[in-house]
Amino acid sequence: MEAREGGGAGPAARGPEGQPAPKARVHFRVARFIMEASVKLGMRSIPIATACTIYRKFFCETSLDACDPYLIAMFSIYLAGKVEEQHLQTRDIINVSNKYFNPSGEPLELDSRFRELRDSIVQCQLLMLRVLRFQVSFQHPHKYLLHYLVSLKNWLNRHSWQRTPVAVTAWALLRDSYHRGLCLRFQDQHIAVAVLYLALQVYGVEVPAEVEAEKPWWQIYTTDTEIP
Repeated sequence: MEAREGGGAGPAARGPEGQPAPKARVHFRVARFIMEASVKLGMRSIPIATACTIYRKFFCETSLDACDPYLIAMFSIYLAGKVEEQHLQTRDIINVSNKYFNPSGEPLELDSRFRELRDSIVQCQLLMLRVLRFQVSFQHPHKYLLHYLVSLKNWLNRHSWQRTPVAVTAWALLRDSYHRGLCLRFQDQHIAVAVLYLALQVYGVEVPAEVEAEKPWWQIYTTDTEIP
């Protein structure tokens, strides 16, 4: 499979005029591939977040030039399914990936090329687990954001909540944060508060009694919230 839009190893790691694409751009495009392929595979939001985190953590430990990022991404999806108990078949990941890279192409036949790609994903498993030191279970901001949204919904008046898509926007911002690997740089609570704060700012929604409060609402959430 050859990657599209200059976003992976080999042809995928090249930008205009054959020059190496910037690493941030490559990782962004591979994260987009993980999300789109995972959605087509029917994965839930937490396994998708785990797949993106596994991919990002792997390349925090090794060079982008050492491995094909799209192969690592495919195994990240496979491993995330195992970790989050949403198991996927290797052949399904391969077929969805092939369709992503070749939208107008025919499905891969069960030939030597298919078996070679399948074996590559399987062989990648031990390498990645060793690089990650078998630490492939992560906490995500999702549970915090859900808690904050429920609290905010009960706090705001019903009309303010219904006329602005704060929740939809906050979830979209959280999903987009996985393009940049913020999950490895900041605490879960802080990411959840940040996307909610930005969503409120976008629509100009004010939190009731914030002026009279001793602390801003976001500071209360980031210091006092602990959700099992």
